[in-house]
Amino acid sequence: MIKQETIDKILDAARIEEVVGDFVDLRKRGTSMIGLCPFHNEKTPSFHVSVSKGIYKCFGCGAGGDAVRFVMELEKYAYPEALRYLAQKYNIEVEETAVSPEQAAVTDHRESLLVVTNWASKFFRDCLWDTDDGRAIGLSYFRERGYREDIIKKFELGYSPEAWEALHGKAIAAGHDEDFLQETGLIVRKDDGKSYDRFRGRVMFPIHNLTGRVLGFGGRTLKTDKKVPKYVNSPESIIYHKSDVLYGLFFAKKAITVADSCYLVEGYADVISMHQAGVENVVASSGTSLTSGQIRLIARYTKNVTILFDGDAAGIKASLRGLDMLLEEGMNVKVLLFPDGDDPDSFAMKNGADAFKQYIEGNSKDFIFYKTDVLLKDAGTDPVKRAEVIHDVVESIALIPDDIKASVFIRECSNLLDIEERLLISELNKLRLKASRKDQQLPEKKASSPFAGNEPPPDLFMDPADGVAPSLETTFSPKVNKSQSIALQEREIIRLLLNYGHVPAKWEQDYPIAFVLLAGLQDVTFTDALCQKVVTVYLTFMEREELPNDRYFITHKDREIADLAITLLASPYSLSPNWNDEKRKIYVAQETDNLKNAVLGALYRIKKRKVEQNMQDVREELRQETNAENLEMLMVKYQKLKMMEKEITSYLGTVIVK
Repeated sequence: MIKQETIDKILDAARIEEVVGDFVDLRKRGTSMIGLCPFHNEKTPSFHVSVSKGIYKCFGCGAGGDAVRFVMELEKYAYPEALRYLAQKYNIEVEETAVSPEQAAVTDHRESLLVVTNWASKFFRDCLWDTDDGRAIGLSYFRERGYREDIIKKFELGYSPEAWEALHGKAIAAGHDEDFLQETGLIVRKDDGKSYDRFRGRVMFPIHNLTGRVLGFGGRTLKTDKKVPKYVNSPESIIYHKSDVLYGLFFAKKAITVADSCYLVEGYADVISMHQAGVENVVASSGTSLTSGQIRLIARYTKNVTILFDGDAAGIKASLRGLDMLLEEGMNVKVLLFPDGDDPDSFAMKNGADAFKQYIEGNSKDFIFYKTDVLLKDAGTDPVKRAEVIHDVVESIALIPDDIKASVFIRECSNLLDIEERLLISELNKLRLKASRKDQQLPEKKASSPFAGNEPPPDLFMDPADGVAPSLETTFSPKVNKSQSIALQEREIIRLLLNYGHVPAKWEQDYPIAFVLLAGLQDVTFTDALCQKVVTVYLTFMEREELPNDRYFITHKDREIADLAITLLASPYSLSPNWNDEKRKIYVAQETDNLKNAVLGALYRIKKRKVEQNMQDVREELRQETNAENLEMLMVKYQKLKMMEKEITSYLGTVIVK
């Protein structure tokens, strides 16, 4: 187990914008940051990072947490592994207490598979560099391909010996479980119970995740026997899903962000050769059809993708339909075709780094125009085929979510297709109308947060982490029933506790606002059990004359409490730069400017609800009471409650409380 002192060091060092920024392209908005959510598919950013609070929150899918939670959710790590990842990122030495046999027995299954694959990666590297066969066969092959030693080491290339049980025997001797070896595909178990190495006699290409850990392998045979498959790949497992992995992304992500562009190629060799040529913003789909999961991976870093094709015309035409998915995801797509007989790997090796860079920079063509050109050449003068081309091209344009971009393509394609622009627009509208009707027929998805499926309102309010937080009662529709209103009032109290609990209440002798709120709630029981849990935590701390900080709640072991805290600490709003501007003399009052009103207002709303409930109880007693003396006492009690309600309503002014 990791020592608590080490955990505290890691949490203190981890900066949420740096951790998230390794995976998501973040842009500054106010003092917060926004980007496209890595946990669900979206075209408009609803993923917010609050730097001052150290949390992230998506107002589309509801995902939220701190730096540790982000790594856990994105990489599917167990808590200890996420801590180790952050410790490595911030150069913190991890101190651990002894692990008992019982604790070792329940080690996370996924982590065990990752340990096995990463051990195997080192085994293959050692075989390449430290064995006679590895140097004579594997290393010689890579050198014949023209790979420099630094590139071979960078991509952790390796060699699997020809022997049937080279890896298997070493792995068992090192204490690795045979079931894990089989599950990751490193060995194959026969019907008779015997096992053998899957990748024997092959050069090895490790496949890394976004944090650099090895998920699986591609193994290339060096034999010329046509009966032997050229490539053998790791099978699907709980750590390796081909549709959600791009080869080389771990090495390319920073270069992609800097260049704001990504080159997409087919295989391992293409990626490696381009890196050697100095072009590092490149990834490979590894021979599989492009998937939406892979597209979303690229979209975390850039919207600009260039597909690099070899000269195989038949293969290009077959790929065109699949590339429409990129347009649908809002990507800007270009195509680059290499001369006949060349692919990125061979072209880079033949022409050198400088010529390669010049070629890809000078010969890229927009996908829509390229597709139009290819299909028109294929159709020739056949009018039926040309009509099919027009429909096909407009279908692609209809997938583009940006109307302005789509209109530009329509105008340009009307010239290429030699057809009136209005006819293309008419066809485009038909296709979009058809798609819209189809979407309306789909069952409505459940919203996972109050903002799911909707864009946040215009930038008028500031994130509470930055000093301003709109009341929860202003962030929902005013048409709420009584139970909803009560829930909102209770959550508003919790929001104030979490955001301002430590702030001195200047109107109450500088006692912390948490003391003022909780002192005023002594006669109130929360109907929301989760809110009551948070209040109980505060009361427990206050008995020790302490106050919990926001991190305590963000990292709380009760996930419901942590999720509530993150939701109430985060906000989709930020203050527009057009407000509080000295030049324009426009100013917006911030919640922190008058915390007294916010705190007392929240307390009075809760009190009013309590008084209303008491009045309802008294009315019920009056209906049932027959004794005159008791009736008089109840009437006096009711009048006192009525006066209390009047005073509270007078303080609240025009605030409508349902």
